[in-house]
Amino acid sequence: MTRPQPRQAPATPQPRFSLRLARDAADRAAAERLRYAVFVEELGGDGPLVDHAARRERDAFDDHATQLLLLDETRAPEEAVVGLYRLMDDAAAVAAGRFYTEAEFDLAPLRASGRSLLELGRSCLHPQYRGGPAMMHLWQGLSAHVSDHGYEVLFGTASFHGTDLAALAEPLSLLQEAHLAPADLRVCARGGAVLPAPAGPVDRRRAMLAMPALIKAYLRLGGKVGEGVFVDRAFNTTDVCMILDAAQVTPQGRRFYEAPQPG
Repeated sequence: MTRPQPRQAPATPQPRFSLRLARDAADRAAAERLRYAVFVEELGGDGPLVDHAARRERDAFDDHATQLLLLDETRAPEEAVVGLYRLMDDAAAVAAGRFYTEAEFDLAPLRASGRSLLELGRSCLHPQYRGGPAMMHLWQGLSAHVSDHGYEVLFGTASFHGTDLAALAEPLSLLQEAHLAPADLRVCARGGAVLPAPAGPVDRRRAMLAMPALIKAYLRLGGKVGEGVFVDRAFNTTDVCMILDAAQVTPQGRRFYEAPQPG
């Protein structure tokens, strides 16, 4: 008697990535659904324009911002957006009344610099694409966009999950002690949150392990942080302001950030 052969699970197709700016209502809806999955369902955030019935996360800045989308072309069209950045330049900030980050940090030093600014916001990846090449592809699309438009300083909030500053004291202290932005670009947090001192000397390795992956990636590129933190209770996060001088990207970071990738 021939034994039945065990059924093999179908092979998972390799991602086939592409990048584009959101171009229509369908693109924007797909981006907002991914944002909802990450910022609302995963991180517990909320806001006055969040549409829970349609599972779409949005705010008043979306009418003026550009969204850079990372798509996996092997997925169904309505599920193809697997990563994104929301981008706002000086003109978009004028139209919106301010940059999103200005609710949390005083951007006077950046504005006084006279340099071309680009705010990076709502950075997110679908959970299945974290830890692989997806973020590299997204950043390389961002690099091309920055180069095409001549932006000089990139900035935006990056978040620790949760609002317990004591629990985050060690990684936050490391950022403030070792990665503070130069004075001419050093924005300051609003809101008066006081950083508690760590219980003992900062263990750099332990602090880096506690650092969110996105913040570690910015640091590898040469990114710095503003002074202080903002506790965003609506999004259940503790935010730092990351600042990246495009002319100061590290050689290692530049190879990662700019090198073309297949597929």
